[in-house]
Amino acid sequence: MEVTPKKGFKGLIENWQSDLIAAVSVSLIALPLSLGIALAAGAPAMSGIISAIIGGVVTTFYRGGHISVNGPAKGVIAVILLGIALMDDGSGQAFNYVLAAVVVSGAIQVLLGLLKLGRLADIFHSSVIHGILAAIGIIIFAKQIHVAMGTHSDSPSIIQNLVDAIVYLPQANPFVVIIALVGLLILLFHSKISNRIFHILPTPMWVVGLSIPFVYLFNFFDPHTLSFFGRAYDVGPKLLLDIPDNIMDSIMHPNFNKINTIEFWTTVISILIITSIESLAIAKAVDKIDPYKRKTDLNKDLTGIGLSTMAAGMIGGLPIIAVIIRSTVNIHNGAKTKWSNMYQGLLLLLFIVVLSPIMRQVPLCAFAILLVYTGFKLASPAVFKQIYSQGIEQLIFFIGTMVLTLYTNLLIGLLGGLLLAMVSHMLLANVSIPQFFKMVYRSGSNIIMKPDGSYDLNIKGIANFLGILKIDKMVAQIPSGANVNIDLSETRLVGITYMDYIVDYLKMQKNTGGEVIIKGLDSHVSSSTHNRALKIALNNQVTKLSARQIRLQNLANENDYQYTNRVDWNTNYLKRFHFFEIRPIERKSNCLKGTFKNLNVSWEITDVTFSEGSAFTAETFNMTLMVLKLPKKLPVFTMEKEGVLEKLFDRVMAYTGYKDIDFEMYPDFSKKFLIMGNKESEIRSFFTDDIIRFFESHQIYHLESNGEALVIFDKIKLARTDETIAFIEYGKELAALLDVK
Repeated sequence: MEVTPKKGFKGLIENWQSDLIAAVSVSLIALPLSLGIALAAGAPAMSGIISAIIGGVVTTFYRGGHISVNGPAKGVIAVILLGIALMDDGSGQAFNYVLAAVVVSGAIQVLLGLLKLGRLADIFHSSVIHGILAAIGIIIFAKQIHVAMGTHSDSPSIIQNLVDAIVYLPQANPFVVIIALVGLLILLFHSKISNRIFHILPTPMWVVGLSIPFVYLFNFFDPHTLSFFGRAYDVGPKLLLDIPDNIMDSIMHPNFNKINTIEFWTTVISILIITSIESLAIAKAVDKIDPYKRKTDLNKDLTGIGLSTMAAGMIGGLPIIAVIIRSTVNIHNGAKTKWSNMYQGLLLLLFIVVLSPIMRQVPLCAFAILLVYTGFKLASPAVFKQIYSQGIEQLIFFIGTMVLTLYTNLLIGLLGGLLLAMVSHMLLANVSIPQFFKMVYRSGSNIIMKPDGSYDLNIKGIANFLGILKIDKMVAQIPSGANVNIDLSETRLVGITYMDYIVDYLKMQKNTGGEVIIKGLDSHVSSSTHNRALKIALNNQVTKLSARQIRLQNLANENDYQYTNRVDWNTNYLKRFHFFEIRPIERKSNCLKGTFKNLNVSWEITDVTFSEGSAFTAETFNMTLMVLKLPKKLPVFTMEKEGVLEKLFDRVMAYTGYKDIDFEMYPDFSKKFLIMGNKESEIRSFFTDDIIRFFESHQIYHLESNGEALVIFDKIKLARTDETIAFIEYGKELAALLDVK
């Protein structure tokens, strides 16, 4: 296992090279996104860059995180738009008033951090937060689609902005639309083939860079008209990014004249809540993908972000938060310490000084299409489907919050969504209002230390988002690495946010060597099969197996296999495979186990639930895989189906450290499979003639070795019974071949 990097200035000296290399990629992503976020928020473009620079340089010196990246993010767009709309008095000072609100919100963040209230973010219901984010996505989309089309909507209503996008479609400027469509195709193309082709430069830079030739082609530098199918359209400098020649000319200062108004404090609270929740959620998400499993001090992080937000607001910058996309890129490119965040801030300063003449040649629609794409992803049909999979009640909370936010504002939407969730929990629990709050706050939940050093955590009453702080206080009494039994049998209702907290605690405890068992939910029912769905206790309720589970049980009975449909939270072993290093696994279930007795090889076929992405943008997937444990040492490698496009770009990708191991004697095999690993000689020795012929003549699976076992899966989906049988046959043949070898 790798040694955890040193902290402080020792870490700076030890890891400056890897941190600097990672920061280059991060800053290339941050440059176009920071400009685009500021424009989408109705702020000067440079306010986004100022925020990113402050987020990198200032936050680094006082932060609780280790490897996250700070700056402006899409979550701030809606709150800045809200503040400008609320405080626009016609004086031209609207953004200056918002800067004052940014400074005050940062000061309150500092206070919350010093009072160690970072955990307050946990009490907000997860579906309500997703509803807020979906509303933010719609707001971004509604505003930026007009920039991407070359149209304009004067309506203050977000819904009317969307309607106008359809109404004004015949008036769209085709020369703007062409550039936006090219950018959209780049974004869609990238998402289809991951990032192999665009690995050298981040996708946003490709979108921005490839828009510039069109600016010259259509001559956006001089005001004039161009004809398209007999109709004239205006083009000119107004369609280009406008940034000052001197970065000092971008400095703006806050105006506190509105501090005694309700509009000012509505803006302050909206900024405070949205940025705090998103920052803390992303900090926890980054911890999950930190290769060194370090934990963020959430209170210190909140204080550091608050200080940076105050500094940014004082000179014209947007609120600062932790940013998931840039943090993920930072980790994937080898960053090891917090100093990579400082480097990306300094690099941004250098880039904006050196590249400002080029950036002034970028059309606004290139930034707009980046944000249109982002906004759509926040409120796409896939998001609705994911929320619905967690239960119909979660979809109601989600849609209710989203609609209320769109028709009012973020603060009212958040409070209204929380009220909707609380009232729904009261109705589902079927108890009086006084009894409901008594079952939340005075339920009799307790913690017992057993003689063997383990703990019993007995949760009673109503376990929902209102009780998060209480359980947080209870688990704080349990030392890291201790074994814990969490009993939920005496609960009346268990909410999804509460389950999220318990599962996060389970993972944290396991990472420190403890074993956590969650029990007592057998008599609870929910509207969804999702394991974290809201659950209500019903007496004498018998858990029924699904048709698929019955078939698996029959398969086990017929062949003397072991089968259990119970959820298993212990997924530590799977994390040793490369595929799951950056894809957090939540649980296993429907586990089928057996042994190829003549070969002394054990196997396990199980359904796993894992996440792609992090925090609020994470997608959850379910798939079936097989683990084949072999009594011999294996080389570490991955093998998967190789596509035509990947093959074409092998030479380019070699410069980034990626290399496909080919076998000259077997050209068909080399064309069919992509094989990667560090110890090429050992891998070549493993792939004998017989093994290569075996893989050539069988179905193509993703196959991966961690040195002592193989993980095998086909597609990201749950396997049918016949596919499970095929897994077993495939594993048996491969194990027999490896045993002979």
